[in-house]
Amino acid sequence: MAVNPDPKPGRWILPLVILGMIAFTYFFVRELPEASPDTTLAGQPTTTTAPDSTETTVEDGGSELDPETQAYLDELDEINADLQLLTTEMVTVNDGFDADPREIEYEDAEARLEVVTNDTNDLSDQVTAMTVPAGLEVNQDALKTAVQFAALAAGDALDGLRSTDTGELRRAAVEAYVQATGDFDTEVTNAHNAAADNS
Repeated sequence: MAVNPDPKPGRWILPLVILGMIAFTYFFVRELPEASPDTTLAGQPTTTTAPDSTETTVEDGGSELDPETQAYLDELDEINADLQLLTTEMVTVNDGFDADPREIEYEDAEARLEVVTNDTNDLSDQVTAMTVPAGLEVNQDALKTAVQFAALAAGDALDGLRSTDTGELRRAAVEAYVQATGDFDTEVTNAHNAAADNS
């Protein structure tokens, strides 16, 4: 009776099958085309970037204003900036004159309040002469009213300084001036908003 040198000849089949699968996979994968560097795998977030894109931010509600309206608003902003500086000067002079000991003498206070009064009158005239874009007429009327009140209050503050009273007229006029210039600032913002809504 012949003796089988390998009592389990089938035990070599499985390793050969696995080796064959590995070899097949290796050669198969090598023949596949290379993936594009721009390929996005499924499940990954995608990001789209426009080449050489520039970001454009448009103010006033996201739409561009016509040149006339923009020029009107720019002029209002300049007037408002000047008016707020005059308000600071008005309050500084008033507080300095009332300080104890007095920080601003009468002659200096009078000269500075004259400048505030004249400059405020000039700004009032400038607002009155402005060309108003269609749709902003109501805003313009409110702006004119506010700056005219400021001009009147500035004159009253100067008159109060020159008067013989104990300062009540001047102080009340300064408060009225601050209120009027604050109203003007608010109306400038309202004009910007209205222009954006109309565009």
